[in-house]
Amino acid sequence: MLRKGITESFGAAIHALSASQLTDGVINRSKRMMLDTLGVGLLGTRTAVFNKALKYSQVHSMDFDDTWHPATHPSGAVLPALLALVETLPSRPSGLDMLLAFNVGIEVQGRLMRFSREAYNIPERFHPPSVVGVMGSAAASAKLLGLSPSQCSHALAIAASSAGAPLANAATQTKPLHIGNAARRGLEAALLAQIGLEGNPAILDMDSGLGVYYNDYSPSAMPVCASGDFRWILEDQDVAFKRIPAHLAMHWLVDAALEARAELQETAWTFDLSQIQRVTLRVPPSKYINCPLPTTEHQARHSFQFNACSALLDNKVTVASFDQARINRPALKELLSKVEVETPADNQPSFDKMYCEVQIETAQGQSCTARCNTFYGHWRKPLSQEDLVEKFSANASSVLCTEGVEGVIDMVENIEKVTEGSVLGSYLRMTSNTHEQMYLTRIL
Repeated sequence: MLRKGITESFGAAIHALSASQLTDGVINRSKRMMLDTLGVGLLGTRTAVFNKALKYSQVHSMDFDDTWHPATHPSGAVLPALLALVETLPSRPSGLDMLLAFNVGIEVQGRLMRFSREAYNIPERFHPPSVVGVMGSAAASAKLLGLSPSQCSHALAIAASSAGAPLANAATQTKPLHIGNAARRGLEAALLAQIGLEGNPAILDMDSGLGVYYNDYSPSAMPVCASGDFRWILEDQDVAFKRIPAHLAMHWLVDAALEARAELQETAWTFDLSQIQRVTLRVPPSKYINCPLPTTEHQARHSFQFNACSALLDNKVTVASFDQARINRPALKELLSKVEVETPADNQPSFDKMYCEVQIETAQGQSCTARCNTFYGHWRKPLSQEDLVEKFSANASSVLCTEGVEGVIDMVENIEKVTEGSVLGSYLRMTSNTHEQMYLTRIL
């Protein structure tokens, strides 16, 4: 039997996967991903970035969306594309159709990220969702469109020509566009493949194809299982859900800072922040999240120093922590001047192996140190369903009325039973403000 090429195997698998192969574990995890992404996306419509780029799907504008390992934001590039398709397709896809396509898009990203050992570390050259996200969007869109195996392969090839974004644009207002572009370009690739446009049928097989992004590119075929067992990556590995709208590494640091603060308060009965003489952060090496004096919200979301000092000052880090007024506080700037960063040799730049340690020293000679190896929300320590729903409700209620918030929760919880997936869009437009309803109708 002639051996299939790697790209060909992906096209065949995308076409062949069926809803009967979705396990309870995958269904439950993907529902959580969808709910979280919708909440973050709704909150994102309140940002300056969103207002400057309405045509993009801004689920990432708060840097608050889910994270997988190897590092990428899997849902943000897939769900907006599917929301757009279910609203327009005459076939009226069901909730189960949408759920299957979502998981196909997630699966393709997970497999592509495993083509390189480099991908397991904190990125250095490009933003991963801009590479695998566009491929995931293309795969999910191709699945929902019902493309043939060959068309699915060509959708991936077309999408690959829109992949990639330099990491230099992290910590700027441009970073959120990476996810929006990935969703849009992947959907466009699938639509172009549907009408006969072709790309290189070996795009995943070649170093000059998707391999341009990795020095150690080593692709492998995707198993084709039209029926029977199929082992989804999501079955074996959960995703991380963020509790604060900041770069993932900040979550380790914030947990450690809060623990160190609590310990110091216990031992120093007259403790106040002015007594802090030095704050030492022991973190993994990563230049783009080492920002000593952030001046914008996007820099603050990518600053070890800012997030540690915010936690020490306020005993919490929230959405409001990244407001410009909070960033400009004299007390914060004073504390930032006392921060030193160390990168211990044993602290690997990997979201699976890294740790963060915070040491506080006072003028009176007291010292407290706390270390976080796994933050709450990490794939090894997942958020409870109660906390996930609470996060969604807090985010979504900034835009939707109560009926809309509750409707989305119920819809996602029962999505495999919903006969028409487009119903979700109607809940996402339920605001108490007529102008906002018109506004959301334009973008969803």
